[in-house]
Amino acid sequence: MSTRIPLPYGPKVLELFRNPKNMGRMEDATVVAVTGSLACGDMIAIYLKIDEEAQVIKKATFESYGCAANIAAASIMTEMIKGKTLKEAWNISWRDISEELGGLPSIKYHCGVLAVGALRRAIRSYFENKSKPDWLPEELTHEEKHALEEEKLVEMIEKRMKRKTN
Repeated sequence: MSTRIPLPYGPKVLELFRNPKNMGRMEDATVVAVTGSLACGDMIAIYLKIDEEAQVIKKATFESYGCAANIAAASIMTEMIKGKTLKEAWNISWRDISEELGGLPSIKYHCGVLAVGALRRAIRSYFENKSKPDWLPEELTHEEKHALEEEKLVEMIEKRMKRKTN
């Protein structure tokens, strides 16, 4: 017989899970990015409204599918990046998100990584057809690679499942 032990979420994680800030689609977003996969249960879509001249994030919203930590991480991240330049937002780490939340259980660190991966994917996307600033690395960061690996893993699993059912 197995027992389920509830994860020790802090009060801020639980509050943002129950009452997330900046949740929802943004129709007039400058850039949108999605990371994760519904198949594994964790997915984040991030919407950024950017003041193009100043390269400042005026508004940030998200849609999240997943656990309490995933929703809380995406929510706190949108709060952290509002009013920041794209460079300042780029430098936010999953550890910064975890600290803002009062800590995450180690098994849920990937939720902060996924949130940062979505943010960095959005920022990279913003500069896709523009001249890239010198602070934007050519190579993908750990968070971006993590998001890609998760997505590829789910694709492989889905293909194997389809082969087994055919």
